[in-house]
Amino acid sequence: MRPLPLFFALLLALCASTLHAADNFLPGVKRIVFLGDSVTHGGGYVEDFELYLFARHPERKFEVIDIGLSSETVSGLSEDGHAGGKFPRPDLHERLDRALPKTKPDLVFACYGMNDGIYLPLDEARFAKFREGMDWLHDKVTAAGAQIIHVTPPTFHALSARPGPDAEGKMPTSLLGGYNLVLDRYAAWLLEQRSKGWRVIDIHGPMNAFIDAQRKTNPDFVFAKDGVHPNADGHALIADQLIAALVPGDAAWWQKFRTDLAANPKGAELRKLVHQHVHMLGDAWLSDIGHKRPGVAQGLPVPEAEAKAAELEGKIRALVTELPPH
Repeated sequence: MRPLPLFFALLLALCASTLHAADNFLPGVKRIVFLGDSVTHGGGYVEDFELYLFARHPERKFEVIDIGLSSETVSGLSEDGHAGGKFPRPDLHERLDRALPKTKPDLVFACYGMNDGIYLPLDEARFAKFREGMDWLHDKVTAAGAQIIHVTPPTFHALSARPGPDAEGKMPTSLLGGYNLVLDRYAAWLLEQRSKGWRVIDIHGPMNAFIDAQRKTNPDFVFAKDGVHPNADGHALIADQLIAALVPGDAAWWQKFRTDLAANPKGAELRKLVHQHVHMLGDAWLSDIGHKRPGVAQGLPVPEAEAKAAELEGKIRALVTELPPH
């Protein structure tokens, strides 16, 4: 048998390497569920992550379900007079036993903490409830046969809460004080759980660092005008951290893809389709599972949403294939 020409040998090796890399990315995972509060419900970083999956792993058919719920906690805590006294904060304990058997995830991303400190100074009793809730959530997901990746809480950084200069007129090294100090501790505890084998992705530290760096030249820089809900750039940073943590070698690829997409005439259309895809499925599943938070849009019945989502997916995949190769 004659040996293959060098070009074809290299091509086969490249294909084998590509397939091997695809198989090694989240092996055995098809359905991915995102749990969290209003930052997750807003969905910006989930949309970016789904776009990454479509663009980087077109040979895989992932299902992304965003069932984040605004105001929710994993601690079960709620402050007096929440929402003007209209309703207490929803508690993940109330719905998780329905959510897991209904959605049947292979992998869960869980991002909690922002609401769990109840926007008050650090308190051991509240902190203990957060830790208990996280332990409970971890055990529930693993008992259901799914993997779980915890995500540290985003940064709280309202400008209205920033400290003033000291007695000598100098501003503090970091402007991230106040309630963010509570989230610093919650994030640090989550990262400590890596020693127990937990998979934890840190977004809190990178958000802190980015905001601090920006405020050296722009003291009024924020991702979130209200301190809580990041804008598109903040969500992009969160997605960047997820991707870099899962596949460090893809960080530069993703940055270039996003830059190129922003300059592409079809980029806005692609992002719009992904937005519709994520929220149509998320709203449907959120309604199907049920919850106790008023004011959440009613989703379509799941079968109807899945049918419409399949049409959107076809359009997304077609657009992705039309983009320049990366």
